[in-house]
Amino acid sequence: MKAVVALSVALAFAAPLASAQSIDDPVSTLVKQLELDRYKATIKSLTKFGDRRQGTERNRQALDWIEAQLKSYGCSNTERLQYQYTQAAPGTPSPKRAPGIPSGGAGGPPGQGGSTLFGNRIPTGVNSDPLRQPDERLRALNAEQTPVGTSLRENVYCTKIGSKHPEEMYIVSAHMDGIGFGEAANDDGSGTALVMELARIFSMPGVETDRSIRFILWNNEETGLHGAAAYVEQRKDLQGIESPKGSGKYPEPKWLGMIQHDMMMYDHGMPIPQVDKDGKTTYVSPPEQRLEADVNIEYQSVSKQAEGSAKLAWAFRSANDKYATNYPAAVGFHMTNTDSTPFMDLVPSISLRENERGQQIGSGWNPHWHQPTDLFANYSDKDFLLGLNAAQTTLAGVAQLAGVRVKK
Repeated sequence: MKAVVALSVALAFAAPLASAQSIDDPVSTLVKQLELDRYKATIKSLTKFGDRRQGTERNRQALDWIEAQLKSYGCSNTERLQYQYTQAAPGTPSPKRAPGIPSGGAGGPPGQGGSTLFGNRIPTGVNSDPLRQPDERLRALNAEQTPVGTSLRENVYCTKIGSKHPEEMYIVSAHMDGIGFGEAANDDGSGTALVMELARIFSMPGVETDRSIRFILWNNEETGLHGAAAYVEQRKDLQGIESPKGSGKYPEPKWLGMIQHDMMMYDHGMPIPQVDKDGKTTYVSPPEQRLEADVNIEYQSVSKQAEGSAKLAWAFRSANDKYATNYPAAVGFHMTNTDSTPFMDLVPSISLRENERGQQIGSGWNPHWHQPTDLFANYSDKDFLLGLNAAQTTLAGVAQLAGVRVKK
């Protein structure tokens, strides 16, 4: 009964998003600005910086490029948030977590509702051997490793200022760093390109929103969500405070919702058995996007903001139903191990992904995850299209919640 009531409440929240599209629908107008070739080109541009490992020159160059692109779109109020990060010496355990966030196994951290692994599985892990990258050019590009010790890191972001309620905002984000000695094309070039494309579209002339939208590219996700955690620590107590007083400016508007994007493209399904000539069975990923591929929208059922997060997730599911062109969306309650985690007890938070994080990615449904094979060339247009449909979903959901208008 409780599940039925919760679903009813969530659907009621999504009801305002259910109006039929029309030729004057501003959301439809904006969604049509998303183009597959442009999305692919942005991912391709990100791969020229290799895996963008935090603390390296290629990471800093990628940040500079992202900032320049955001400014070129018209999102001119670009800013950086700085924080100190300590890189431990090789061999020191470094669980993927930020301060205050419990660590856990592949099924999800204890107390965070991680789902159970099941079915056929491929071993997962992080490639730490540069020699496994056969491309000499890419191996040379990724040669620099993060220096040991404490040094400066940065996140980069820009903000669409709301015309009616600049003191309130939605956060749309992804992480720009990667690991594995590949190109980090999917993890998380696919999410970074999505956020950049939305920043571009919301910055077009004539586009206005009632509430603000902040587009953030996190650093240090792969070390334990440190970039997002630093933002929360530095900015959570500044929400909604006008500065200077009487100016009508709000450096940190009140958070209304946080939407993270992490690995958007590869939904080939459960590994399938393959028997060699000696009768030995191994499991391999299917070569094509599965027919049942979908955009996973996750919230965390044990967070302090679970009810609001569920409502936000169902609102995005409704937006997908109306505005996505090729792939449906599925709502799950096992959000974990991405940059929405530091926010989830403070504001309704969701994560969009290619697969369910704890159950499917943890079972090896994407063999390129943290590997030298996470290359632009290893994804098909069907894969890229799944990422574009996630962009359509987020654009539509945020546009409606933020109150978008398009001046003619």
